[in-house]
Amino acid sequence: PPPLIPPPPLHSVTPLAVLLHLLITLCTVSNIIGSGIFVSPKGVMENASSVGVALFVWIITGVITAIGALCYAELGVTIPKSGGDYSYVKDIFGGLAGFLRLWIAVLVIYPTNQAVIALTFSNYVLQPLFPTCFPPENGLRLLAAVCLLLLTWVNCSSVRWATRVQDIFTAGKLLALALIIIMGIVQICKGEYYWLEPANAFEPFQEYDVGLIALAFLQGSFAYGGWNFLNYVTEELVDPYVNLPRAIFISIPLVTFVYVFANIAYVTAMSPQELLASNAVAVTFGEKLLGVMSWIMPISVALSTFGGVNGSLFTSSRLFFAGAREGHLPSLLAMIHLKRCTPIPALLFTCLSTLLMLCTSDMYTLINYVGFINYLFYGVTVAGQIVLRIKQPDMHRPIKISLIWPVIYLLFWAFLLIFSLYSEPVVCGIGLAIMLTGVPVYFLGVYWDNKPQCFDAFVSKFARRGLGRVVLRQLFDSLFGM
Repeated sequence: PPPLIPPPPLHSVTPLAVLLHLLITLCTVSNIIGSGIFVSPKGVMENASSVGVALFVWIITGVITAIGALCYAELGVTIPKSGGDYSYVKDIFGGLAGFLRLWIAVLVIYPTNQAVIALTFSNYVLQPLFPTCFPPENGLRLLAAVCLLLLTWVNCSSVRWATRVQDIFTAGKLLALALIIIMGIVQICKGEYYWLEPANAFEPFQEYDVGLIALAFLQGSFAYGGWNFLNYVTEELVDPYVNLPRAIFISIPLVTFVYVFANIAYVTAMSPQELLASNAVAVTFGEKLLGVMSWIMPISVALSTFGGVNGSLFTSSRLFFAGAREGHLPSLLAMIHLKRCTPIPALLFTCLSTLLMLCTSDMYTLINYVGFINYLFYGVTVAGQIVLRIKQPDMHRPIKISLIWPVIYLLFWAFLLIFSLYSEPVVCGIGLAIMLTGVPVYFLGVYWDNKPQCFDAFVSKFARRGLGRVVLRQLFDSLFGM
């Protein structure tokens, strides 16, 4: 008989393994790069006060994001549960902390992110129609709401439709960024780099302020959102001990490179004042450099942001399921349609929350709002890594990083939160207040085990029979003809 061929070693490099690593890395890059790079440059520049400091903010934000991702990588393989920082905070600090993380994500983070992306979409669609002024606020809100309602309907109708929308519209952001960077390189080759020369780059157009620079970091961090994507699917990740750190080491430096060069490209065509005067930076950039082909830029960004809203709606249900599995969310939000296998109640709740966020069309206030809350829990999660090291020093850790990295992250975290709260006390304070409203909800709905039967019966009847079986069934029977 022919000799048997021994199997390859466990960690040998095979074409399939290389392809798998590449797909995981590309998925992470695609999840990070979104509407942020088309909306955050103005917010970063406005608060940084000069081109040089703005570029510095983009680079440092990328470095801090990489450090945070390393901390999350250790937690991801030490506590191998889907749900990301919600699962880590709950396991380390207990049910209340985990519930507050989930509460603020459901009420603030996902709806605000989706509102910002939807407003970016409407800005880039409407701005070419109003070349000499800003689009009307009511028009921005209305178009953003239409975008949100349409994509909620798509996600409620079919998982396949939702994934196809995502695949098609992902190309928009890649085309827009490629055009921006290539045109920036062409501009530099032509000698158009006045604002990149050291003497001009650090010339402030307003007085430097530490509090404003902290807000610049918050604006920049919005563009890096999604870096912890793999931690939400750890249970489904193949060989996470290898793929998680590898995706971090490749994807975040690559995204940082793209973001820094995109911002360099912007200032080769625009002065800081022109950039700040623009409500759609990429549109202004295209008008200056692409001539009759300038229409490509708003269409590309609109496609990108349309896909971004769809992706956020599609992925938010994963957190709802993780919370419902732990008993931290009403079971209604974890229900799926029997035939379509879509999480209709969770999608409707997210849609309604996002529509409420559209009461303001000021994207930069919304970014400060969500950025502060996000960083608050990023810091709590990283602090949990240190607590876990102290409480369980002998715990098996397939990935173990030096404690100097979480310490560096927490020092930056403290600077960011303190000065952000100082600069925007109302915006940040509202976020904290909403988070604290989760405390009584936790004790009434989760912690209180021996609730009166009438209480449980009322909640169950309202959630399952009143809403789940009557309203939703009638609504979607009429919409989908089921």
